[in-house]
Amino acid sequence: MSSNEEDAMPETRRINMVHRSLSRPLTILGAERKLFFFAMCVGAGTFNLLGSLLGGLLMFLLLYFAARWATQTDPQILRFLLTSPKLRNQYDPAKLSPVSIRRLTDA
Repeated sequence: MSSNEEDAMPETRRINMVHRSLSRPLTILGAERKLFFFAMCVGAGTFNLLGSLLGGLLMFLLLYFAARWATQTDPQILRFLLTSPKLRNQYDPAKLSPVSIRRLTDA
């Protein structure tokens, strides 16, 4: 190719389409899947432990609405909550260990 042909070719901008479903979290009834199944299992466990359908439903509904709120606030909040105890000393300024300083004199 000669330089004249390169100058004549216009630069076109490439546009890649990203579908919304690729960046949207996977949810069940508006709650993140893991949080929904956790609420469902705890509700079933409460039902089995107490033998009360009302207790199981109330526990499920309470955790379900908490899961919906967490998903609407930040879809990755579960990952942050699960990793925060491991990194607490690294990020919490109140957890820093004191540094001992010793002064040496040549007297």
